[in-house]
Amino acid sequence: MPVDKADIVQFLRSQADRPLKSKEIARALGVEARDYPRFKALLRDMEDAGTLYRVRKGRYALPKRINLVVGQLQSTRAGHAFVLPEGSGPDVFINASRLGNAVDGDRVVARVERQRRGSNPEGTVVKVLERARTQVVGVFHRSGRYSSIAPEDRKLHRDVFVPAGADAGAKDGEVVVARIIEWGSKQRNPIGEVVEVLGSSDEPGVDVLAIVRDRELPDEFPPEVAREAAAAAERGVTIDLTDRHDLRDLLTFTIDPVDAKDHDDALSVEELGDDRVRVGIHIADVSHYVREGSDLDLEALRRGTSIYLVDRVLPMLPEALSADACSLKPDEDRLTLSALLELDGAAQLTSVSYVAGVIRSRYKLSYDEAQEMIDGRRKAERDLRRALRRLRDLARRLRQRRQGRGGLDFDLPEARVVLNAAGEPTEVQQLLRLDSHRLVEEFMLLANEAVARLARRRKWPFIYRIHEPPDPDRIERLREFLAGLSLPLRKNAHRSPKGLQAVLQAVDGRPEEALVAMLVLRSLKQACYSVERKGHFGLAATAYTHFTSPIRRYPDLVVHRLLRSAVLEGNKVSESLTDRLRAVAEHASARERRAMKAERDSVELKKIEFIERHIGDVFHGTISGVASYGVFVLLDGVLAEGLLHVSLLDDDYYHFVEEEHSLIGEHHRRRLRLGDRLVVRVIAVDRRAREVNLAAVE
Repeated sequence: MPVDKADIVQFLRSQADRPLKSKEIARALGVEARDYPRFKALLRDMEDAGTLYRVRKGRYALPKRINLVVGQLQSTRAGHAFVLPEGSGPDVFINASRLGNAVDGDRVVARVERQRRGSNPEGTVVKVLERARTQVVGVFHRSGRYSSIAPEDRKLHRDVFVPAGADAGAKDGEVVVARIIEWGSKQRNPIGEVVEVLGSSDEPGVDVLAIVRDRELPDEFPPEVAREAAAAAERGVTIDLTDRHDLRDLLTFTIDPVDAKDHDDALSVEELGDDRVRVGIHIADVSHYVREGSDLDLEALRRGTSIYLVDRVLPMLPEALSADACSLKPDEDRLTLSALLELDGAAQLTSVSYVAGVIRSRYKLSYDEAQEMIDGRRKAERDLRRALRRLRDLARRLRQRRQGRGGLDFDLPEARVVLNAAGEPTEVQQLLRLDSHRLVEEFMLLANEAVARLARRRKWPFIYRIHEPPDPDRIERLREFLAGLSLPLRKNAHRSPKGLQAVLQAVDGRPEEALVAMLVLRSLKQACYSVERKGHFGLAATAYTHFTSPIRRYPDLVVHRLLRSAVLEGNKVSESLTDRLRAVAEHASARERRAMKAERDSVELKKIEFIERHIGDVFHGTISGVASYGVFVLLDGVLAEGLLHVSLLDDDYYHFVEEEHSLIGEHHRRRLRLGDRLVVRVIAVDRRAREVNLAAVE
């Protein structure tokens, strides 16, 4: 039997007492001479991937056994960084002087140099395994014969040198995109060539386009993909009921944001008698249109997810599908993969069936419209109002049950930036979480969990949505924060969400509610996709997946294909799928993280621009962070942070008390603590650095 990667790892972990040469490993594993070239190539592949590390004299070892950590580099604005290990273990602090030429987001190998008691291990980057970016976006500067680019990303701390003739005609002060030719070294700056001139930073749309280019987000679809999407949309117009359930007589409706174009899901509810109901969760049948392995499918996989920026959407699928043929538009026949869930009067799930269906949505509702109909403040057909209220009542029971098992509910305030035609922010609206939002959310959660439980029960190779328990050290830091707010946190809160849930319930309705929710959220790990069923900590679910949004998330499309093949067509799910599903899960998780950062950056950019127009204005806010140099204040309404520097607190000398997360006045003993309310004035804004400076208003 040929030797594989797992054999090599197992041998070096359990039997090798020192780093070994390739021939020594081959001899121990019984590799024959004719297979040795392939074996050496396998070792090189494992070295490139970071699974093995080659030390002096060509000897191989597992990184952990020689005090190395493999992980992603996460930089700070101060220039230092942390390596976030792959797998378990604490983050490794890297001083700016020990980064080499590694930059934010790179996958690196770091050597742990020392470990101080009570703090993170400290180390040095010794190798870059994989670059996070191939290009840099920034402001072009010309100085005599030399040119350089100051990166827009403040976590990139060195300018990029542009050789003569590689400037693409850029003018001083323009925003450009540069391809990195060489990343330089500790002593030498990176070198790049300008490949695109975006324009002046004050031109409409350039600021968000800079984010698109900096994050290397795909915007235009290749011509062959657009053609394939158009052809698939045309084919789907003809409805063949041979293998489909005709669900067009059901009262179905969509509930989405007011400006949504891609309607993934619709709902229906039927009364069955004895206080039982059948809830239909009808999901766009994207798998009918996007054939596995096609150019369209490969492009959707490459993108991984739709990206919702402040002024544009970068869809996973071309609009011919995402906003038209697949979208569950009202008064048009649409193909679905529907989950039909029967519930009793207590909202207990009694049975689930899955069908390929055809629906005709009767109503396209916004969340606000649905809420007004539920409340009786908007005119609605009697059957529609009855259906909405029935679903609202069931959703409340579902939510109570989820909270009863420990599920966390983050009622974080969310801001929507309103732009004018020139892309300028004119208003920041705080979005309220309504019963209509919770209604949709609960039934999507129910459907996702039902599909995951089916996969678990039948032991399919599968893509789960997992959320691992938080690291104990992060929970301890959270405990310290909460102690400053006189909020106790249960022991072992990293093992069960109930302790964190108790904290959220304790601050419900209090002024510091949003701050505490944000602190709790920051203490948790990020959810991701995996073939391993590790449960979902935040939802207190033993198995969970994503099934309800295949127009905008690739893992949902994969789940649809598995469900269709196994349940509707009766095929056996092969174990050989596991490796491919694992690759999809890892890729989709990375694409999701990239999309979230870009979406957050675009909104923050416009918030800062909005605040810049309010220099001199007074805001109310909550202290969201305390440092030796001042306090950070989360401004009401705008939901953006600003810094009140300690030098502007002129009523006393203030000292930082770290264990209390406070600034305390030397003479008057005034305390500025996490969660305290302040009135502040905006005195300066640095849009490029995305910094807001505040002064206290007595």
